[in-house]
Amino acid sequence: MLKNNPVMKKLVETGEERVGKLAQQLLSNEKFVAAVQGLVSRSLAAKGTLDSALRTALSAMNLPSTADLEQLRSKVDDLERLLASVEGKLDTLVSNTSSKKK
Repeated sequence: MLKNNPVMKKLVETGEERVGKLAQQLLSNEKFVAAVQGLVSRSLAAKGTLDSALRTALSAMNLPSTADLEQLRSKVDDLERLLASVEGKLDTLVSNTSSKKK
């Protein structure tokens, strides 16, 4: 109902226009862009520090980290592939043996 209202359409268009202009002004401001880049850089550094501290804490509590779990998951996947291969070969041997008996 509101989508078809011409007043609402005009308000939305005007709002989109103003937000677009504001975004363009902000992105053309070197100080703003530098501040955002600095914020992102500091956030990534803080995340790295937090990840490292978390790994150390998990290790101290003898709990696995995400990397440990990924490594384990990879090994389980390798074992599943190997088992599937062995099962396939075993099935082939069994079918060959049973066909020779007939």
